[in-house]
Parts: sequence; C-alpha cells; structure tokens
Amino acid sequence: MWRTAEGSTARLIQLCVAYFVFYVITGVTVKYFMGSPAFGYPGMKEIEYLVYNTLGGTFIALSVAVVLRWYRIKSNKIISWGALRFPSEVLYIIPSGVCTAVVIPTTTLMYMLPISVMVAMVIMRASVIIISRVVDAVQIRQGILKKKVYAEENLGVVFALLAAATNMFWVGPDDFDFVHSPAAVIILTSYIIAYAIRIYIMNYYKNTRAKGVKLDNNGFFAIEQITATAAMLAVGFILYSAPAWFGSANAQILLFHQSLAMPHADWAWGVIAGFAFGMVAFFSVFIFMFKGRTATFAGLVNRLTSLVAGTAATLVSYFLFQGRFPKMQDWVSLVFIFVAVAFLSHAEKKRTVELAQAKEIDMPPSSVRS
Repeated sequence: MWRTAEGSTARLIQLCVAYFVFYVITGVTVKYFMGSPAFGYPGMKEIEYLVYNTLGGTFIALSVAVVLRWYRIKSNKIISWGALRFPSEVLYIIPSGVCTAVVIPTTTLMYMLPISVMVAMVIMRASVIIISRVVDAVQIRQGILKKKVYAEENLGVVFALLAAATNMFWVGPDDFDFVHSPAAVIILTSYIIAYAIRIYIMNYYKNTRAKGVKLDNNGFFAIEQITATAAMLAVGFILYSAPAWFGSANAQILLFHQSLAMPHADWAWGVIAGFAFGMVAFFSVFIFMFKGRTATFAGLVNRLTSLVAGTAATLVSYFLFQGRFPKMQDWVSLVFIFVAVAFLSHAEKKRTVELAQAKEIDMPPSSVRS
C-alpha cells in the first residue's frame, strides 16, 4: 500500500502527509523549549534553541544524504577542470546550498517572534508562493519551462495571498505588529531573497534534464545539504570566535558563544528535537521538485501543507503548553487556505491527465480522458 509511482498523485499525497507530521512536531517543540521554567519547561533563550535545533536538523539531513551516497548525482554533463571531474549541476546547486544555509536559521527565528506558529507559517509560506509564481513566469519566458500554469493554480495563489494578508495586516491592539518590527522585517527579507534564488535553481534543475537523464532529486538534496552545512559551520565558527577575535560585546553573539561553551541543561533534547526539522527538509525539497509540476503548483502544495500544519501546531501548543489560541484572523486565513487547496485539486486532476497523455507518468487507462 506504500508503493506509489514516481510523479503520481498518490506519491504527492504521501510526501505531504510526512511533511505535515514533521512540521507539526517542529512547530510545537519551538514553543515547548522556549516555555517558562515556572511552568516546568526548559526556558531556552531564542539563540540557544536556534543553535541546538539547527545542529539536530543538519545532522539528520546530512547523515542520510552521505550514508546513502545520494551525492552521486545523475548528471546532464561531466565537467573536467584539469584532473578534477564533476557534474555540471554542482556549479549552481552549491549557490542553492548557500541559500539553504540562510533559510534554515531564519525559519527558526520566525517562530521565535512573539507571534503564533500559525501566523509565522502563513507569512513565510505566502512569500514563497509568490516567488514560485514569479519563477514560473520567468522560466516560461526563458523557454526553460514548457508547461503552462493553469488558471486554477493562479486562483490558488490569490487565495493563499489573501490568507497571508489577513494575518499580516489584521492587527489588534494586543497583537504583534509584524510590519513595523525591524527585526521581523529583516528576518523575513533574508528568508525571501534566499528562497527566491533557491526556488529558481531547483526549477532550473528540474526543467533542464536532458532526454534520458533521471530527475535525481536525492542527488540535488545531498549536494545542497553538504554545501549548506559547510556554510553554516563556517559562519558558526566565526560567530563563536567573535568575542575573542574582535572583542564583540553584542548580547546575541555572546549568547551564541555561551550556548556552545556552556550548554543549556536540556541542550541534548534540543538537538534531538531538531531531528524533526531535518526530516522536514527532505519532504520540502521533494515536493518543491515534484516531477511534472510547475513551480506554482509545487510551491502551493508545499506551503499550504505547512500552513495547515501551523494550525495544528498552534492548537497543540495551546492545549499542552499554554500557548496562544488561534485568533479570528487565523481562522479566516485557514478558510482561504482550504479554498486554495480546492483549486489545486482541480489543477492536479488536469495535470495528471496531461502528463499521462504525454507518457511522463503512469495512470490507469480509465483515468485518462482527452
């Protein structure tokens, strides 16, 4: 019952279910580890949890990619630089990995803002949905993407943006004013720029496979993760050494140094909790690069899945850890999300028929109608 065909709707649903489960765990653990010690929670500071969560997530993602040797990517072309030979795709997957090194910590930082998990997810996900649609427009104009974006996909984008706008601009007197917070804007801007470059590269890779060359998403993921790990370790080493090298007295840098030099009592559990975030990375990439779909569709499926997970995480946090109960605007956003999902389901039916007729995926003959 678990075996599904590559590029099929069933395979897509499996990825979404796994993505949902691990994202709920990720969202809940953030609020748990940062909960007040007065209520029996670890009471980690933001930077402490960021360090431990990132270590755990990076460890699990990198370990799987290296142990299973996913880095042996199936390539369009092998390049030779003297005695060095490597896949041509490495030249642009490495920049994607650097962008991933930005996305990973900024995602966790967004959850640390004084807003619910649900609101954080809505804002980040809507940003990526816009990026995905722009990437399709650019690659269609460049002749890289041969498929058209269905009207249903565009309508899904509209309702996804309505969901984001509801949470960003429907601000009550006691709510966190995201738009007027410099820290929040800087974090989100860094996240958006990094993701824009990354999504373009992922879709460039997906849409430029030579005839007979397998869409090797595992290989892309492995090279990207190796690069991201190297970049984060380099930056982490500089930040850790900054107090000694530069005499830095910045409170956040000092806390970063302390989180490693004098770890929190529950640091190991923080690292283990990061494993869920590492698992999210697998399913996120595989949905973004799902065979035969546009960036618009794949981006919507990826982001809307995590938005629904945000609702679940917020509710779990409320009932178990005294978190914030979703506000009216959160529920209105969720309605918009479900409308977007309805449009996507129509788009998926049309796309699977199109792909089956083009013999890009296998479908039962009775499912294919002209």
